[in-house]
Amino acid sequence: MTAHAVVATTLAVARAAAPHGPANFLNGTFSNFWFVLILKVVLLMGLVLTVPLGIGYMEHKVLAHMQHRLGPMEAGRFHGWAQLIADGVKFIQKEDVIPDAADPLIFTLAPAVALVPYIVIFLVIPFGRTIWGENLDVGIFYTLAIGSVGVVGVLMAGWASANKFSLIGALRAAAQLIAYELPLVLAAVAVVMQAGTLSLVGIAEAQHRYWFVFTQPVAFVVFLVASLAELTRPPFDMPVADSEIIFGAYTEYTGLKFAFFLLAEYAGIVALSGIASVLFLGGYLGPPRIAGLLPQPIWMMAKVGALSFLVVWLRATYPRLREDQLQRFSWVVLIPMMLADIMVTAFVKVAVK
Repeated sequence: MTAHAVVATTLAVARAAAPHGPANFLNGTFSNFWFVLILKVVLLMGLVLTVPLGIGYMEHKVLAHMQHRLGPMEAGRFHGWAQLIADGVKFIQKEDVIPDAADPLIFTLAPAVALVPYIVIFLVIPFGRTIWGENLDVGIFYTLAIGSVGVVGVLMAGWASANKFSLIGALRAAAQLIAYELPLVLAAVAVVMQAGTLSLVGIAEAQHRYWFVFTQPVAFVVFLVASLAELTRPPFDMPVADSEIIFGAYTEYTGLKFAFFLLAEYAGIVALSGIASVLFLGGYLGPPRIAGLLPQPIWMMAKVGALSFLVVWLRATYPRLREDQLQRFSWVVLIPMMLADIMVTAFVKVAVK
């Protein structure tokens, strides 16, 4: 099933599950269901294919400045503006190589399985009070469940490559997901308890007086740390440690297949930054006293951009953690912290009522 088919099917099913609340601006503007469905798919795919590329372009430039890399500054006459175009042309021109011992079907499907979950996550991330794909009453549950599917693509890539280094990288990624999925979910649970709803739009609206980052600072930090681990971004990039296992599960991939894995990584950065913005930073709501200075989508994109920049900055500044350190940090530190935070949240919630 293609990404477009998955998005269209999810939209159709989710329409009946949407809670009562503010209507999507497209639904309020057009009455034809199929026209609105197609328009949502087009806008969604346009968002997925442009914003993550912008984050990748930003990473090129940020690392070039911080580490004095000359390469990303040379493509184009001014400041290396054509670097992204050069990368795209390079990926298209590279030969699509499949190892002789590999499973060709699984090897080919793996990049799509890694990318599609992040595409459908964008369905429920609100960029305004009426700017969203679907407002599910279980929106946060949906995002966390779908986001966990991406590691299946990594496992498929590692196993199908018939390469021991690829398999080691895939197993490391799976172990890391298991270790950090629980603190990620617990951080979201603390916010859901305070907001009293699972809808992402409802959670954003619950922060009209103050952002939850001020009442849930521990959950915010834990969510960011667990998100980095989910994305296998530094300092949690041991599954793709080039000095040990070449490039993990992606070692045998070339050309567009490798490009899809990179796109999945950057789409994941944007998606998890968007979820963190909604859960802790008010989403599309600006600071209470100055919220009206900018349109809601601008506030949302500014928060997503700031968190994405943090992810990029950590790649250039923080050392890689060992595999044993990664697992221990989650089970010994993050999970007990979040269990204590949830208990405090529950106590305060009951005491206030």
